[in-house]
Parts: sequence; C-alpha cells; structure tokens
Amino acid sequence: MHSRAVLAPSPVTARTRRKKLEVEMTATQPAVPPSRTLVIVSCVLLAAFTLGVYSRVGSHPFIQYDDQAYVTENDHVKDGLSWNTISWALTSVEASNWHPVTWLSHAFDCEMFGLQAGGHHWTNVALHVIDVLLLFLLLLRATGAVRASVFVATLFALHPLNVESVAWIAERKNVLSTLFFLLALGAYGWYARKPGVGRYLLLTGLFFLGLASKPMVITLPFVLLLLDFWPLQRIEGWVEPSAAFPVKQCGWRHLLLEKLPLVGLSAGSAAITIFAQKPAEVLTEILPLGVRLQTSIYAYAAYIWQMFWPTRLALMYPHPGRTLDWWKPLLSAMLLIAVSVIAWRQRKKRPYIAMGWCWYLGTAVPIIGIMQVGAQATADRYAYVPLIGLFVILAWTLFSGTDNGRASFVWKDAVALVLLGALALMTWRQLGFWRSTADVWAHTVQVTENNGIAEGFLANALFADGRYQEGVVHLKNYSHLLPLDAGAHARLGSVLQDRGQWSDAIAEYDASIHAVQVLEKYGPMPDASSLMALNFVNMGLIYAQLGDVAKAKQLARKGLETDEDAVVRMISQLAKAVVANPDAKGYLRLGLLLQLVDQPAQAREAYARARQMDPTAVPPMGFESALVGQ
Repeated sequence: MHSRAVLAPSPVTARTRRKKLEVEMTATQPAVPPSRTLVIVSCVLLAAFTLGVYSRVGSHPFIQYDDQAYVTENDHVKDGLSWNTISWALTSVEASNWHPVTWLSHAFDCEMFGLQAGGHHWTNVALHVIDVLLLFLLLLRATGAVRASVFVATLFALHPLNVESVAWIAERKNVLSTLFFLLALGAYGWYARKPGVGRYLLLTGLFFLGLASKPMVITLPFVLLLLDFWPLQRIEGWVEPSAAFPVKQCGWRHLLLEKLPLVGLSAGSAAITIFAQKPAEVLTEILPLGVRLQTSIYAYAAYIWQMFWPTRLALMYPHPGRTLDWWKPLLSAMLLIAVSVIAWRQRKKRPYIAMGWCWYLGTAVPIIGIMQVGAQATADRYAYVPLIGLFVILAWTLFSGTDNGRASFVWKDAVALVLLGALALMTWRQLGFWRSTADVWAHTVQVTENNGIAEGFLANALFADGRYQEGVVHLKNYSHLLPLDAGAHARLGSVLQDRGQWSDAIAEYDASIHAVQVLEKYGPMPDASSLMALNFVNMGLIYAQLGDVAKAKQLARKGLETDEDAVVRMISQLAKAVVANPDAKGYLRLGLLLQLVDQPAQAREAYARARQMDPTAVPPMGFESALVGQ
C-alpha cells in the first residue's frame, strides 16, 4: 500500500502530463480541416464587420494633405487610364517614390468615379477587406487553427492603428502593396508544396507588383525565411514537418539560395527608392546616426504601446530629434531585448512567438527611421504590416490547443469578443476625425505637443473654410514653433495686413526677412529674392496706408531692386483678383501699389474705380495729390 502511494502520480503531475501530451498531439497529429461552411461563414462575417465599421468613410472628402499630389491636382492621374498616364506612371518618381501600380490604381478610380471622393474611399476599403480575408485564409491554410486565424484577421481588420491606411486616399499604396505581399505569401506556400519554375515565377511577379505599389514590402524574402521556420516548418533538422500544411523539408543552404532572386528584386527596389527619396532626406542629413538609432529603438516600443493602448492617434507625430528623453530609448531597448530572449528560449515549444516577433522587427526596418524621410517620428500607417506579427503572437498564445475539439475555453472567446468590440468602437471613433481636413488636423494638434507642422496644416485648412480668426491663431502657433519658416511669417503678415493689424503684420514681415537672412548663411534658399521683395513691398503698402509716403516709397524701391519680376507678378495677380471680384478696398490697394512702383496712369484709374464702388474709398493723405502733374 505504501509503495503504491509513493509511485502514484499526484493530481498536479497528472494534469501536467495530460497538458504536455495534448500540446504534443496538437503539434504532431494531422489536423482535421475545418468545414467549408465554417470557412465561408468566417469570411462573410469578417467582410461584413470590416465594411460596417469603415462604412462612414464613403461620405468623407479628399484630405488636403497628399491627396492633391496623388489625385485631385495630378493631371496625369485625373486623365484616367490613358497611354500617357501609363507611360508617366512607369517612369515617374513623384511623391518621392517609384510606385506605378499605385498611380495606375488612382487613375483607374478617376476613370470610374472622376473626382467623387466616395468612390476612391470605397476602393481603399475594398482593398482592406481583401487583405483581411487573405490574411485569414493564409493563416488557416498553413495552420488549420480556425479561432487563432479569425482572431488575427479581425485584429488586423478593426485595429485603430490601421485607420490611417484605409481612410486616407493618398495611402492607397499601403493597402495595395499589402494585397500583393499577401498574395506572394500564398504563392510561396503553393511553391513550397511543389517547387517549380512556373510557381516561382508567379511568386516573383507578385513580389514585383508589391514593390511597384510601395517599396515597404522589400522585406518579403526575410519574411519567407520566417515562414520556413513556422508555420511551414521547412527547415530540415529543426522540427517535424507540419501536419496542417505538409511540405518537403530542406537544408538552410537551399532555403537561402532559393530566395536570392527575390533579394535581387529587393536590392533593385532599394536603389530606386534611395534615388527617388533623395530630395526628401532632409532629417537624414541633419540628424546624426546616433540620434536616429535612439529614435528608432524608441519607435519600436511606441508601436507596441499603441497596439495595446491605441489612443491619441494622430496623422503626424513630430520628430523629437535631439530632445528625446534619454530614458525612453533605454527602456525601449530593455523591452526589445527581453522579448527577444523570450522568443529565443521559446523557439521550439512556441515557435509562433519567435516568428511573430521577428516579423515585427524585420518588416518595420524600412520605416523605423534609421533612414529618416519626412518630419514624422512614427506614423500609424507604418504599422499596417509589422503588427501582423504581434497579432499572431497574441492569437496563438490565447487560442493554442483550443481548436478541433481538444479544448473548449469559453472565457477565451469572451475575452476576444470584448477586445474586438472595444477596438471596433475605437476605430469607428477614429474614423470620425477624418471627416474633413480641418478635423483631422485639429485632432492631431489636440493629441500631440509642440506639433508645428500640424498647426500649419490646420491653419491652412481653417483659412480654406473661411475660418480666418481660428486660422490666425494656429498660424501664429506654427510660426512660433518653426521660427525659421520665412514663408509662414510672410503669409501670417499678409493675413494680419488684410485684417488691418498693421503693426503685427510689419513684425511678421520683418521676421520673414530675418529668417531668409539666417537660412542663406547655410546655403542658397529657393525663391529667397522673390520672398524678400514681396515682404518689402507689402510693408511699403502698410506704410502707405499709414500715410508715411517716404517710408512707403523707400520700401517699394527696395523690393524692386531685390526682385523686380516678383513685384510685377504681384501687381498682375492683384489686378486679376480685383477684376474677378471687384472690391473698393482691393482697387484702393492696387492704386497704392501702382503708385509706389511709378505707374501713375494706372494708379489714377484704380483710384477712380475704387471711388465708383465706394465714394469714401480715398487714398491716404499725400498720395493721390502726388499724382498731380505726373
């Protein structure tokens, strides 16, 4: 009796052994394929939920931020699918990218919908839905895990970080390139089942189309190696062949060699991208490599935080540059190292952790900021593909071993449904901020700090909506945050001048002149002479309206000496504007300007037109009388 008691396993040990046996069975026994009905129902529900959440974008307009360059002000795209457009798309590096497939997709939309923004938005939504379904089907086919595959696809469909990629028409390149990226993954699985030249050529062609949509998919060869590890389990000697998707195993050398043609495509795309983005690499030249590395490490952690806590999402996150707190990259590096160690230690027992983590780290390399293009530190749209890896880790950690009737954990399904419901509500709310240009920038200003770029774009949007008083506030904020933007100071001066705030306007014109002088110490500034001339002449007009004839003429002469052509263009534009929209105040300003540049006959005519429209519209003391005898 005593010996039996000693030899009998404890309840804890028995449960542990059963759990271990269950995991081993899950990993080694052939999976029962899910029914076709279940797959179809899952696809229908995924599509319906995604369309339902994103339905509100169909009424949204174009956003005045890159939508002009990609559609509304791009003559090639607006022409539709003409031969000229096709030829231009294949050779253009506009918008700092070579992505002819993206250009042609926008041209197709113009062919179909013209400049009705709703059609363009629905194309983005449709592409996102297809991406969601492809992701689900690929994971299901490779693993046979229904719950986990549905969970990953739904996270991808409804996560608020993906709103920017779908709701922004100019970000078509993201959802489109991901479509070809996922199709290429499917083609690779087809090739792995039965390697052949035709199947490899299909994989190569889909990869090329992805690169021709957006070069971010450049990491595909690396991702294919990750898939060889898990879930395809193609690496000979590492693990048993996959039960859900059996393929022939190969050695490392063979797996690396078969990726070389794809690496060649990646290298070519990288070279083209560097050439296309060279004019935009301002911060890469200004910021030292060490600063960019710190920011990149912090960005990795920032995306993870936003995945778990997707609030205060913005269209533009300002780059911290040298002002990033030292402890942020330090803690971020500690997090990355800790997760990497866990992934390595769990690589045999839970291979999906290593695969998902390396997917996240690897696919984010092109956009993490080591090669900094643009003024943003991070961007929601950059997380579209990388977060798939983290979604896989979450899904398989939550649902591992629960499919095929081996376990039924209702609480896991409940947790998943609550989480997905919360994400859907947050995404619906985030989409509301995209209902107009002013709204998306107002939200960005609200949830970020010291965001000069957002302040400037918000000011422009408010001016376009006729909300001048609000616009002036944000333009002042922009000029304060970016004091060396000479053009912004000049524009603010012009707005203040129109509103009769003459002393404030003069201060802004002076600030613009000072900014030009500072910047020119570091090299020639485009259109510097034109801007300086207009500043001088506008100040001359203010002094003219104040009645200081001598000061007004002195500044006008200075403007003519700086750039006479710019002053002539200014006069021509003002004359056209008052003819198009006759206004006594406008004719009076035109008369003063003409008199300041010694065109007395035209000045008399402008004064006469002003008086015809408003008898009280007379030039300041000393001006019209000075025309006598001229």
